[in-house]
Amino acid sequence: MPPNEHTTRKALIDKELQAAGWKPIVRYHDGATFQTAAVEEYPTANGPVDYALWADGVPIALVEAKRLGVGPQNVLQQAQRYARGLNDSPFNFRGLRVPFIYSTNGTKFFFQDLRERNSYSREVAAFHTPAALREMLARDTSSAAHWLRETPNDIANLRPYQRQAIQKVEESILAGKRKMLVAMATGTGKTFTTISLIYRLMKAGLAKRVLFLVDRRALAAQAVTEMNTFDAEPGLKFSQTYETYSQRFRRQDLEEQEHFDPKVLPTEYLTNPQAGHAFVYVCTIQRMRINLFGRPEAWGGDDVEDEDDASKLDIPIHAFDLIIADECHRGYTSSEESKWREVLDHFDSIRVGLTATPAAHTTAYFKEIVFRYEYERAVREGYLVDYDPVRIQSKIKQEGVFLNPGEEVGLKDRQTGQLRFDFLEDQRELSAGTNEQDWTAPDTNKQIVKAFAEYAREQEQTLGHFPKTLFFACNDLPHTSHADQLVELLRQEFGQGDEFVKKITGSPSVDRPLQRLREFRNRPETNIAVTVDLLSTGVDIPALENIVLLRPIKSRILFEQILGRGTRKCDAINKTHFTVFDAAGVLEYFQNASAFTDAPPDKPTRKTKEIIDDIDNNRDRAYSTRVLVRRLQRIAKNISAQGRNMFMQFTGTEDIVAWARDLPSALDDNWGYTINVLRNPGFQELLDKYPRERDPFIVAESAMDTVSMELGFKTADGRTLKPKDYIAEFETFVRENPQHIEAIRILLERPADWNTDALGELRTKLATRPEQFTEARLRVAYQHALADIISMVHHAARREPLLTAEERVNQALRRVRAQNQFTPQQEKWLELIHKHLIENLSIGQEDFNLIVIQNAGGTWSRVNRDFGGKLPEVIRQINEAVAAV
Repeated sequence: MPPNEHTTRKALIDKELQAAGWKPIVRYHDGATFQTAAVEEYPTANGPVDYALWADGVPIALVEAKRLGVGPQNVLQQAQRYARGLNDSPFNFRGLRVPFIYSTNGTKFFFQDLRERNSYSREVAAFHTPAALREMLARDTSSAAHWLRETPNDIANLRPYQRQAIQKVEESILAGKRKMLVAMATGTGKTFTTISLIYRLMKAGLAKRVLFLVDRRALAAQAVTEMNTFDAEPGLKFSQTYETYSQRFRRQDLEEQEHFDPKVLPTEYLTNPQAGHAFVYVCTIQRMRINLFGRPEAWGGDDVEDEDDASKLDIPIHAFDLIIADECHRGYTSSEESKWREVLDHFDSIRVGLTATPAAHTTAYFKEIVFRYEYERAVREGYLVDYDPVRIQSKIKQEGVFLNPGEEVGLKDRQTGQLRFDFLEDQRELSAGTNEQDWTAPDTNKQIVKAFAEYAREQEQTLGHFPKTLFFACNDLPHTSHADQLVELLRQEFGQGDEFVKKITGSPSVDRPLQRLREFRNRPETNIAVTVDLLSTGVDIPALENIVLLRPIKSRILFEQILGRGTRKCDAINKTHFTVFDAAGVLEYFQNASAFTDAPPDKPTRKTKEIIDDIDNNRDRAYSTRVLVRRLQRIAKNISAQGRNMFMQFTGTEDIVAWARDLPSALDDNWGYTINVLRNPGFQELLDKYPRERDPFIVAESAMDTVSMELGFKTADGRTLKPKDYIAEFETFVRENPQHIEAIRILLERPADWNTDALGELRTKLATRPEQFTEARLRVAYQHALADIISMVHHAARREPLLTAEERVNQALRRVRAQNQFTPQQEKWLELIHKHLIENLSIGQEDFNLIVIQNAGGTWSRVNRDFGGKLPEVIRQINEAVAAV
């Protein structure tokens, strides 16, 4: 650490200034003038400032430097004092004689634009270049802000909540905020909203160079496609109004119907941004991270796409003035925790985060959710569909398996897949928590598939088509794949060939998974897909009607993203809801959880070399030693016999636990020897990549399971009721509310007053209860597919039998006919009334304007004439009979 301010300036700050283009760095002397330079010890009336940054022959920024150990944020006040004393400056902003100031300790940089009254200071990643400050100085932000305030948002096809979202972002920007978060449920049109926002900000002049960050090339391709179809100006699309660039795409990134030719961003747009540029660049976070910091050492995994043609570039911090970070809740797991932050923090720009699932770490970065549009509200307003929960109860998944001595089990080698059978010498308990990780009970998966198949076939009869279904398996590991088990069982159960059921995971065994997913979405012959995690693929499936959860989920973000696969409407199949089948207790786990996750993001795991370097250099040695001890203790639990032998070659012992326990004292008593062992690169590599010993995967063929299914009823206040509890609440409500709900009172006490208004009130009052007592849900709960709403109210209040609408209407008309003699012509009209009542359960004068009656030559006047002017009395009798039966 540099010991003082002078050393800090020479070792760190001068290099940062030169890297940003502020050179030469010269010491002030009387009479000197400068074009572009960093002038040290520049005099002011309030004392010399550490650096004055000159551009075009005038000082435009001051820099106050401090030694490395001093936090620079509050030092800006000192820089402001110097700015007031810069008497020879052509600038004057309320007594401040320079537009920009910095404070820095060589590693942290704070910046403030003094031109605006009540401006906010902010941390930046580095010094701005001379060109960046020139551009900032020349930009007319007041005119841009005036345009944004005074120009109404008249973009076509925006929904009301999308306009609200744009308005809230604009208000936040105008208030000087530079970080903000927009939370909108999956399927509510975040991309269209964002393009509309970008268009208005570019039109106003508040944004010129825009970076649209996503985490999949497929998402980037979708965004560019939407820009190509977005109507910006009369006769012009967005991409024709403003330059729109992207990275290179691969064929599998594009939808089958996409035939556009995306333009690749010229490299100089990144490395040498110009004030005249006005463009949008859509790219992945992975690519931009490589462009900024180079390719990480640990790079891979099923969820990381290759960016083979990306390389590190010298990109200044002002390359973009607006960044949109789509799905910004991602990238916060373990080693990838800081992926978004690293990229976003590099640029000095307005940053807008988009997410469907705001979490604590997301809001911690963006500071404030400026607009929120929750899933529940979207369902209520008719933009998304709700779901019905079905709980799959498996005794084995809940309790695990207890195997007795002598039972035969299969033992599968995890490396080769070789299966051998053996008899247990002792009793063995297989815990539910390790199911499909360390063991499997094939009968459990078989019974779950059979239970689902029975339900799905009933759905098929009701819907007229087989419901597209997405299974979430526990894993897709080589030789022990849960996904493979499910695919085989589903294909056997439905017997419609391989196309009917497909596995779509990131496994190398799946060819072009993104293409397979699109086939599942678009092709009628593929109806079931088995995956492990499809959340980050960027492909929507509006026709999805079933989600089956067989994997445990503890992440609120993951859970809400999974449900988001089914929430979209699909008018083509008249989709009204979707069904979630839960065999892993996920719905119950999250039933009482808040919309925010309480868990902070995992911190990136420190490399062993970093820990040992801290011990060696006495950087918080005691703490780093404790970290290393804990790591060694964890290694001891998982290392193989071969690994212990390798450990002994470095330490002289195979007892890792004892060596870890004694490490602190060994460092005190025998520093030289012990630190040499720790420094050894081979030893460090062993600790990072030690061979692990894993028991064979157990196949418990003999374990028989009991599986049952139970539909749940979601309520608006967050509860999930079992069918018997749902019915109990409905019946209690009916019995306790006749005095408060006129329609119930009419049914139970005054059937002569029954009419279409009473029926409408009844349906509305019941449906808008938190329990959502709709006819469809009540029929499912009562297990009576055709029960009518009147008989369900009668049953709740008086235990009368449930009737279908047709049974009710038949009985009602028999009662009316018993009281009257009707002519053949009148009977003709009664048949039409009969058909209407089966669908509607009441009839009024206005119903005689319906096409069905009019097509038969009927109007109210004509039918009333045929009834000798007594039609109102006949209708009253019919309605009363319908209500009273």
